[in-house]
Formats: sequence, C-alpha cells, structure tokens
Amino acid sequence: MTHVSPAQKQSPKALYGGTSSRRVTVRDLAAAKERGEKWPMLTAYDAMTASVFDEAGIPVMLVGDSMGNCHLGYESTVPVTMDEIALLSAAVVRGTKRALVVGDLPFGSYQEGPVQALRNATRLVKEAGVGAVKLEGGERSAHQIDLLVQSGIPVMAHIGLTPQSVNAYGGYPVQGRGEEAAQQLLRDAKAVQDAGAFGVVLELVPAELAAEVTRSLHIPTIGIGAGAECDAQVLVWTDMAGMTGGRVPRFVKSYARMREVLGDAARAFAEDVVGGAYPAEEHSFH
Repeated sequence: MTHVSPAQKQSPKALYGGTSSRRVTVRDLAAAKERGEKWPMLTAYDAMTASVFDEAGIPVMLVGDSMGNCHLGYESTVPVTMDEIALLSAAVVRGTKRALVVGDLPFGSYQEGPVQALRNATRLVKEAGVGAVKLEGGERSAHQIDLLVQSGIPVMAHIGLTPQSVNAYGGYPVQGRGEEAAQQLLRDAKAVQDAGAFGVVLELVPAELAAEVTRSLHIPTIGIGAGAECDAQVLVWTDMAGMTGGRVPRFVKSYARMREVLGDAARAFAEDVVGGAYPAEEHSFH
C-alpha cells in the first residue's frame, strides 16, 4: 500500500504520491525544495527493475557506478566504464515513463577537465536518453559542472564520501568530521551550487553538518548516510531490497529479504527438476 501525507494527496505536483504522469524534471525538484517536500531516489541498472520502481512512484532513479559493486562483480566503482554506464542507462530509460533518470559519469570520464566531461555527458544524453548526469567532487569539479550546465545538461553533484576516490581514502571513512573538514565540505557544497548543479548528494557526512548544508543551499540535498534533515534520500536498490550479501553500511535499511526469497525460489526450482516434478503436464506441449 502506498502511504502519502495529506498534503501530497492534495497536490498533483508531489514528486511521490502526486498524479502527474509526465517525466519528472529538475524544475520539479527545485519546486519540491521550496515546498519542503522530501522525496526518494533509488539506483537502477536494468529496464525490468526500473519499471518496478517507476510503477511504485519513485521520482528519480540513478544509474550509479555502484553497478560496479552490485552488478558487474568489481571490488569498487573505479573500473566502471562509459560503455557500461551508457548501456545500462539506456535500459533504465526504456524501462521508465515518469522518473527522472540520472546517469553517473564514471571514474576517468571527467577528471581531465570540462571538455572531457562535456563529451561524455553528451554521450549519455544523446545515446542513453538520460535527463541529467551526476559527477563527484566539490570545488575541484566546479569547472566541469559549469560547462555542462551552460551546455544544457543538468548536473547532480556528489560530495562528502566520493567512492571513486576509494584508493586515495584507503576505504570509506565518514567525511566532514572536525572544523577544517566541515568548512571544506561547506565550501564544496556552495561551489557546486554556484556552478549550477541542480542538486547535491551528501554521502557519509555527520547528520548535523548535512543539516547545516541543507539549510544553507537553495538546491536540494540527497542524503546517503547523512542523517534525516536532507531534502531527499537515496539507497542502492540491492541494499534497500535485501539483495546484498554480507555486511551492509550502517546507514542501510533493508525493506525486503530478496536475497533469501530468490535463493528459496532457485532451490525450489532445482528440487522440482531433480525430483521430476517440473515440468508437469500443464507445462508441456503436445
């Protein structure tokens, strides 16, 4: 059952629970910030999963380079290529009708500078049909964001813990702890806003600092491990649905046990085949 607030029920413009069937745009996200409306974002990497989330009313989907960890078998997001992002972004676009689809720019696709960033972002817009792109970095990525926005490509920024820098971090530590680090994160947030980003992901940031960033910006913040005061929240869908094996980050809440469900289904199928129960007469042709 879908649960929405009374205000959302009265507003056809609500990002989640509204009645509009057209594609969500970055202007809708800006309007939601003005209304104080919170909204959800999930990752998606294929047309079928994306269609399920679209039917569930998820207004924004990120084709994240997290595909490296949860779909492509890599140990981090670093090896993900533009070809892989473009292929799966196109699938997600085909599987959706309403959601704003945001394609990630993978490691090595924008760090050389604005011209490289524009070339690869243009590819995602033209070939995959995404409505926006996302890239990591605050002040260091401001020039890339500026050129993309001036060229007509909406940009979602990503600061705090930036997973593409895992080798530099030596892991996935919380960012923004301590006065100097907090001030740098605030500068990064202002820099991406000033460069024209329509929103910014805050990953692994102390909740109090994320709340301060959210109050100080006129663009929406999207939290992941950044507390409850962000304008939106995002999770990797395999974490959200309980598909991920082993340990998951502290900030993850699993809303289903899909790994267990899928495993049970596979074992039941295997037992039917081995025992001769499948295919039965109703599954056969004559």
